[in-house]
Amino acid sequence: MEIWQAAVLGLVQGLTEFLPVSSSGHLSFFQNVLNVSSENAQFISVMLHLGTLVAVCIVFFKDILGLFRKPFKTLGFLVIATVPAVIFGVVASVLDLDYYFYEWEWAAVLLSVCFLITATVLFVTEMIAKKRQNTLPICYKTAIPMGLAQAIAIFPGISRSGSTICAGTLAGGKSEDIAKFSFLMSIPVILGGFALELIKGLYKGTLQAEFAQYGGNFGWAIAVGFITSALAGLFAIKIMLKVIQKAEYKWFSLYLVLLAVTCIILKCVGKF
Repeated sequence: MEIWQAAVLGLVQGLTEFLPVSSSGHLSFFQNVLNVSSENAQFISVMLHLGTLVAVCIVFFKDILGLFRKPFKTLGFLVIATVPAVIFGVVASVLDLDYYFYEWEWAAVLLSVCFLITATVLFVTEMIAKKRQNTLPICYKTAIPMGLAQAIAIFPGISRSGSTICAGTLAGGKSEDIAKFSFLMSIPVILGGFALELIKGLYKGTLQAEFAQYGGNFGWAIAVGFITSALAGLFAIKIMLKVIQKAEYKWFSLYLVLLAVTCIILKCVGKF
């Protein structure tokens, strides 16, 4: 992977991680379009996610510290919400589901379907949110649906932030509480994903092979992507917090529909 490709992917990851459009789906799309090697595609994706994790820690630093203060209520709900994602993540890794989004010949079609699913969920959620006043704080009724939604969002094209926020909103959660909890939910999932992919890459030897082939250039590419995603993530968080307050998701739905169509077109012309 070239450094300029890493910068592009870092920018894409940072801007899309917290917007309801699926950062993993965008990374899969751009890695295919830019012809980035799929050998360590998932490891690169996780490293870029670590960059956005830095953005979360900066913006929600006080909320993160608050997790470890008595009575540890929010921390408990965070653990509950993380369990489904852990189970789904392990199963996906064992079944090597990444293959179907990065190497399979019909990856473009599968990705477009996932984009359309996210678009539909966002549109329906906006319609419902506009008609009622949500008042529930973070509790079992909101944390469990958000946890299940995050687990399903393991598929590229299914937005993690979009799915969790929509699930919390449909469960009746207050927009501000749902937004913060959704961002906090990303922390254990990103850290767990990084550890899993690092171990898998070292075990298979693909990381060693990548460094042996490209040397320091691969390391620099990862560093550039990491920094770029962190800076772009800070910008995206600010935007998303405002969007959630107004529950304006229809434009993201339209964008995802257009992106799904683009995937199909690129597939038809042999560019994906």
